[in-house]
Amino acid sequence: MNPRKVTYVLLDEGGNLDFSPNGSKYFTLTSLVCSRPFLFDEPLAACRMNLVERGLNIEYFHATEDTQATRNEVFAVLKTCLNGLVVDSVIVEKRKTGPSLRDEFRFYPEMVGHLLQYAFRNPRLAETEEFIIITDKLPKTKKSNAIEKGLKMHLHGRLPPGAKFRIYHHQAKAWAGLQAADYFNWAIYRWWTNSDNRSLDIVRPAIRSQFDIFQRGSKIWY
Repeated sequence: MNPRKVTYVLLDEGGNLDFSPNGSKYFTLTSLVCSRPFLFDEPLAACRMNLVERGLNIEYFHATEDTQATRNEVFAVLKTCLNGLVVDSVIVEKRKTGPSLRDEFRFYPEMVGHLLQYAFRNPRLAETEEFIIITDKLPKTKKSNAIEKGLKMHLHGRLPPGAKFRIYHHQAKAWAGLQAADYFNWAIYRWWTNSDNRSLDIVRPAIRSQFDIFQRGSKIWY
């Protein structure tokens, strides 16, 4: 019996959903598309153990909180694991977001819908039978339930014909893939907010596109 063709989509975000002048200038949402075997699992685990043995108390990798020295080592590992990974990102310059779209119940699901509609156009995914979409864990509130409902609504009709999907929210510390997605998104976020392309250049071969949602013709191809 042939195994089912399953594709994993790992999502991470940068910036915040504060649309006041005190909020971040940009909000980024990044997808990391991959399938088993995950080439980054063992190297990232080994990297963490090496750091632990050198005296660093690291439970898992998180680019914003990690030191630059740790980020350098993680990006060096990811550079060796890019084969088969496809990264797409939606960039939102928040001041251009209309008032009605700023509602969190609408904004986040719509941005995910835009991102995945593009990510699913990859010809290599045409034969995928099921997509497993994983985000960082959401607190269990009425708001998270509304976001979950919105995500499912926006995903219907955007998948390849006949494909099914499931959405899970897991702790990032439990998934090397979520930690990798976090690092890809951090590199993209740094480029857009600080014009710092040092990390982006390291993982550039896996990044298929960045798309400024409010700017026509803004797809950036590498």
